[in-house]
Amino acid sequence: MKLAARIALVVGLGVMIALIAREGALGIVKLLSQASWQLLWLLPLHALPLLLDAVGWRAIILARCKVVTLFWIATVRQAINGLLPVANIGGEIVGIRLLTRSGVNGTAAAGSVIVEVLLTLIGQYLFVALGVAFLLRITDAVRLSVELLITLLASAPLIALLVALLRHGAIFERLARIAHALGPKVLGTGARGAEVDIAVRNLLTAHARLACTLAWQFAGLLAECIETWAALCCLGVSVEFPKALVLESLTQAARQLVFIVPAGLGVQELGLVAVGHVLGLSGEVALALSLAKRMTRIVFGIPALLSWQWTEARGGAEEVRSDLGT
Repeated sequence: MKLAARIALVVGLGVMIALIAREGALGIVKLLSQASWQLLWLLPLHALPLLLDAVGWRAIILARCKVVTLFWIATVRQAINGLLPVANIGGEIVGIRLLTRSGVNGTAAAGSVIVEVLLTLIGQYLFVALGVAFLLRITDAVRLSVELLITLLASAPLIALLVALLRHGAIFERLARIAHALGPKVLGTGARGAEVDIAVRNLLTAHARLACTLAWQFAGLLAECIETWAALCCLGVSVEFPKALVLESLTQAARQLVFIVPAGLGVQELGLVAVGHVLGLSGEVALALSLAKRMTRIVFGIPALLSWQWTEARGGAEEVRSDLGT
C-alpha cells in the first residue's frame, strides 16, 4: 500500500505540473496574486464544513463528547488524509485513537468512525447526484450527464452491499482473526473485532441518529460549495452557486474514485480543469482555484498536524510515567 501510494504521488504530481505548464504558470500566479489577502477569507469558510461534520458525528457517539473536541479531531483527520501519504485511511485510524483518548470507549469510538465514514460515502453519493442534476440543467452536456448518471446507478449496489455487510456480517471479527493468525498472539483481539461488529450493527439500527448525522454531513458538503464559490470570487470570477456545486461535487467524486493518490494530487486539478471546461471556465482559473484550495488546506492543516504530534508526545510521556509509577 505504501509503495502504491508513493507511485500514485509521483504520477499525480507529474500530472499537476504538466497541467500547470500547459495552461501557463504565469497566468495562474497572476490570478492568485490579484486575489492576495482576500484568500484568507477561505480559512473560516473551510472550518464551517468541518464544524458541521463534527456536529453530525456527535449524533452517533453514544458517550458524552464535546463538539470542540470532535472539531479538533476532524481537523486532524482531514490534515492526515489530505497532507500525508496515507491513501485517505490514516486519518480515520488516528481519529479512533484520539476519540478513545478523549474518554470514549474504544469499541464505541471505532464503531462511530466506521459508521460516520459509511454515511459520508452515502452523503457524497447523493451530493454527486445533485451535481449531475445541476450539470444537466445549466449546460447542454447531456452525454456527459447521462454517463455520470449511469456510473452512479452502477455504483449504488456496491454501497448497498457495504451496508448489508456491516449490518449483517462479521467483517471486523474476521479481520481480527486474520490479524491474529498472521501476527503475534494478542489477547482478546477476536473479541474486540466482534465487539466492533456489534457496535456498528447497533448504530445502523438507530435510524434517527443516522438521519441526523447524514443531514449535518450534507449541510457540510453544501458549505464546501460556498468555499469554492468564494474562492472563485476572490480570483475575480463570478459564478452562480449551482456551478460551484457542480465543480465541488464532481471533483470530490474524482478524488474519492482515485483515493489512493495522496491529497488527490493531479486528480483534483484534472477534475477541476475538465469540469470547468464544461462550465465555461478557463484552465488557468480552474488551476488557480485548485491551488487556492490547497493553500487553504495547508494553512489549516499544518497546525492540526502539529497539535496532533504534541498530543501524541504528551500521551507517550504520560504512559511512561504511569509505567514507572507501577
